[in-house]
Amino acid sequence: MAQTRLPPSEPIMAMPHAPAHRLSVAPMMDWTDRHCRAFHRALSGRALLYTEMVTAPAVIHGDRERLLGFDAVEHPVALQLGGSDPDQLAEAARIGAAMGYDEINLNVGCPSDRVQSGRFGACLMREPELVAGCMAAIRGAVDIPATVKCRIGVDDQDPATSLFATVDASAAVGVTTFVVHARKAWLKGLSPRENRDVPPLDYGLVRRLKRERPHLTICINGGIGSLDEAEAHLDATDGVQLDGVMLGRAAYHEPALLGQVDRRLFGAAEPDVDPFEAIERYKPYLASRLAEGVNLHAMTRHMLGLMHGRPGARAFRRILTVEAIAAGAGLDVVDRAMEAVHEATARREQMVEAA
Repeated sequence: MAQTRLPPSEPIMAMPHAPAHRLSVAPMMDWTDRHCRAFHRALSGRALLYTEMVTAPAVIHGDRERLLGFDAVEHPVALQLGGSDPDQLAEAARIGAAMGYDEINLNVGCPSDRVQSGRFGACLMREPELVAGCMAAIRGAVDIPATVKCRIGVDDQDPATSLFATVDASAAVGVTTFVVHARKAWLKGLSPRENRDVPPLDYGLVRRLKRERPHLTICINGGIGSLDEAEAHLDATDGVQLDGVMLGRAAYHEPALLGQVDRRLFGAAEPDVDPFEAIERYKPYLASRLAEGVNLHAMTRHMLGLMHGRPGARAFRRILTVEAIAAGAGLDVVDRAMEAVHEATARREQMVEAA
């Protein structure tokens, strides 16, 4: 199994491996790599984490340790695959399951030019039967959950038709869990970046899907910027009980909010994890990877938003950005970044007392 074991004293505590979709962190290209996931796990033991999307051919023919290797602390963690060939996806899913992933997810939502040319991602919203064939192949290949992440439609499709067609076709082959990004993807006319913001959100359609398909696990994604908003989506005041919320950019740019997830969304009795505690939990992972030759910046770049809104946040980001890239940079850089926040906080408190 391609996992690097940490020392027994490793303090990052993940929950049992069965995926719980109540709160998950979205797969995000160039962001949710193994270091990011280990960091997020230091904040939440229960949130379901996802890999970046990896194409099925890359899994089959590429460097599996580089593409798929992960640490045991990341559990529960799902592998997101891209592709449209059922045989390739089945083989990639088998490889992912053998490496220890807890779920296989098919990307039916990415709007980039690369995925369009490869006939996967959001363009598959036009081919619900192909999606179903892919999911049947994945389900037949592995014993772990197989799930779909999709949009509500693409281009000039009627979302009420395209979303239900995609979900119903896959549900017919036994898929029970769907994560729905509540926007269309405009494959003609908008860039991938614009597709994250410009198409209007239709949360109501996702709630309608749950209302009319109550036996399915339906999770909502798109434009959710806080845990208050996440809790509102999970509120059943309209008679609809969504099963989960997936956070994307909010979790990455302001990761401290993940420290409240276990208590607020999973009902855990443990206290919230504050940013300083999260760093201490993450340090043994950092030390192990540094010993393997990983550059510090490759790991600390995911921490830059951790002190958002706190005194010293700018100094924290500067130290981790400038000093972490130096050859041989070690944990002392992280300590200096934390100390900058402590010092700024102390100065702020002195000013308040003096006033």
